[in-house]
Amino acid sequence: MPTLTRRPIYIAFLMLLCTCVRAQGLELKGRVVESGGELPVEFATVKAIDPSNGDMLTGTTTDVAGNFTLTVPQPGITLEVSFLGFAPTRVEDVRGADMGTIVLKPDGETLDEVLVTGERSTTEFRLDKRVFNVGKDLSSSGASALEVLNNVPSVTVSIEGQINLRGSGGVQILIDGKPSVLTADNGNALGTITADMIESVEVITNPSAKYQAEGTAGIINIVLKKEEQRGLNGSVTVNTGTPNNHSLGLSVNRRTAKFNLFGQLGVGYRTFPEDNRGINRDLSSGTTILSEGEADKNEQFYNLILGTDYHINDRNVLSLTGHLAYEIETENAITDFSVINSAGNLTDAWRRTEATEATNPKWQYELNYKREFDAEDKDHVLIVSALGNSFTKDQSSEFTTNTSEGEALFGDQLTRTDFGQTEYTFKADYTRPVSEAVTLETGLQYVLNDVGNDFAVSDFIDDDFQLVPELTNRFEFQQGVLGAYVTSSYEGDKWGVKAGLRVEQTDLSTVLVNTQEANDQNYTNLFPTLHTSYKFSEAASVQAGYSRRVFRPRLWDLNPFFNIRNNFNVRAGNPNLQPEFTDSYEVTGILIVGDLSLNAGIYHRYTTDVVERVSFFQDNVNVTQPINLGTSRTNGVELNGKYRPAKWMTLSGDFNFNAFDRTAELEGVSYDFSAEQFNGRLVTKFELPLDIDFEVAGNVRSGYRTVQGNVSGFSYADIGLRKKILKGRMIFNVSVRDAFASMIDESEATQPDFYLYNYRQRGRFVTVGLSYGFGKGEAMEFGGQKQF
Repeated sequence: MPTLTRRPIYIAFLMLLCTCVRAQGLELKGRVVESGGELPVEFATVKAIDPSNGDMLTGTTTDVAGNFTLTVPQPGITLEVSFLGFAPTRVEDVRGADMGTIVLKPDGETLDEVLVTGERSTTEFRLDKRVFNVGKDLSSSGASALEVLNNVPSVTVSIEGQINLRGSGGVQILIDGKPSVLTADNGNALGTITADMIESVEVITNPSAKYQAEGTAGIINIVLKKEEQRGLNGSVTVNTGTPNNHSLGLSVNRRTAKFNLFGQLGVGYRTFPEDNRGINRDLSSGTTILSEGEADKNEQFYNLILGTDYHINDRNVLSLTGHLAYEIETENAITDFSVINSAGNLTDAWRRTEATEATNPKWQYELNYKREFDAEDKDHVLIVSALGNSFTKDQSSEFTTNTSEGEALFGDQLTRTDFGQTEYTFKADYTRPVSEAVTLETGLQYVLNDVGNDFAVSDFIDDDFQLVPELTNRFEFQQGVLGAYVTSSYEGDKWGVKAGLRVEQTDLSTVLVNTQEANDQNYTNLFPTLHTSYKFSEAASVQAGYSRRVFRPRLWDLNPFFNIRNNFNVRAGNPNLQPEFTDSYEVTGILIVGDLSLNAGIYHRYTTDVVERVSFFQDNVNVTQPINLGTSRTNGVELNGKYRPAKWMTLSGDFNFNAFDRTAELEGVSYDFSAEQFNGRLVTKFELPLDIDFEVAGNVRSGYRTVQGNVSGFSYADIGLRKKILKGRMIFNVSVRDAFASMIDESEATQPDFYLYNYRQRGRFVTVGLSYGFGKGEAMEFGGQKQF
């Protein structure tokens, strides 16, 4: 056969052969190791790339031994292998099945580049909220959620755990966008959440109608970590500190095509010391009660979070999460009391010793179903969820009195508290994009809160403890809130607007079982919201918003019982307390110029039926009780900024100032006044040689006037240091909170017939920690705060 005749046959044969090879595919096998040894690189990314256009054809990851198997559609592809901290390696024109051993070489520049990507701004701004990324605050290492919140712009946390937003209470605390039992108990239960568990904190000063209307100052949403990287990822952490802050934690995530399994386990022991002083002076009789003491609260905690996301198919996901926490508390306190008569002479003196034991089991579960209706439009969704949680406390306290002069005004006592709270939330949210610019949202929610608290006090009389009937009772609290909302939003290239309306019906009942004192409340309220934004350029935009909010009295605001550690300064609830309502307005501008980002805003709040704690004084005993007291008008300005003056230095800070007018009348006496307050924070971060980061944070909170007196201001400093080891897979941390022990809670109340002074201090906390991340390594972008 002539050559020219055979050539077309050869060409046809070769084309058929290539087609067959392409149809069958080519299975590649190989192993990935580090240079300088045979250490395998687990979970390295292996991608097959089309050399003609650079598109990825398929991919996989290596196993724990560094091995991989990958079927590619045809020979001649480019194989790319990469892993965090190593330079990517490419093999061109792959035609054989055996790839042998592929070596990855460390690349400091690549590692630095990835870590810089992870160094997001401390605060990110969005249409109706700000997001604070916890991982960038070195001084949060080993901290609890309360200490993390104290580093968030606009948020302050008092030494008692009282959370304020822009200087105001009435904040609703959410976890992953939902109410949680961990945010109850005056916020103290937030100590079971530690910094390493938190991804970010969202500050929503003007929430849309989609959110519950609870919280006059706004909403703080704590977003917990839930890695969704393919393969196995996690970290092991250990830290120690003084005063006692010892803990061990494990965080693990495993992702497959159908399931995402995640879990966190933590155990630890902590001590919270406290120094306190007090003055109760009866200006009518001239008698003064002085108290001075110290206390320490010791807490063992065990924390377990387990959850899974089951991807039924591309459009349906079912999630189940469970959280178990158990705390064992012991508290010891010693307080010395002295009675000074009008002539300045000591008449009585005694020491009161407290020994308290408590166990606090908690549990929470959530079942969540998400359906996406359109494969091309991920925003067309229905989310249905059921959330249940419980918090119980079994506590007993023994008070012993030893007299050194005269006669003690209070003798030996015993108290017992048996507390239980359950809360169930059922919610459905539906989002429907009408067009590329217009979106509709609607939803329903029902929240049921059921609480019971048995409280008993016994006095030591005639060589035996005898129950005190007037201080012993069972308090029952039940509240149901049914809410529905609808919102509509338009978001164009430059301008956007979102309007909404929420209606909530509240049914509340309280009863003191032993005395049958009952209080029932039922009310329905409307909560409109309006948000708008305009984008002048990529560097400048402005936002404005309005919302109406409500603060509903909580258990401890309504419960008339109190702790009797100091019988001369007691806190009690008010069963007849009514809700307070706030209309909130704000305008915010955002400007980014080079290495400077600046956020500036002004706001106004008008609150009616303000809930304020007021002192009632009789026989040198101060009983502090919340009551509805008039109105408040607040005008404020807030500044947040970040500046990088040098490659190795970053400055960030925030400042909030507001002036408020109080109109109040109590028992026929006017308490109208005007006052001002401010708080600020400046953080300086240095990126030093040898992969060391050093951070200093200065904080200041001004004093401010209250209805009956003044609260003093203070300033304090936090210090943090982080050292990256093993290419960033291991992190060493040192943090010092309140480095100069200058955070002091100090208040005075001055009235015509009495004077009160209270002082409390916690002191300095030092924590040293070590964290090791395993898996794909991306989790180590947050390695600096993995202290469980």
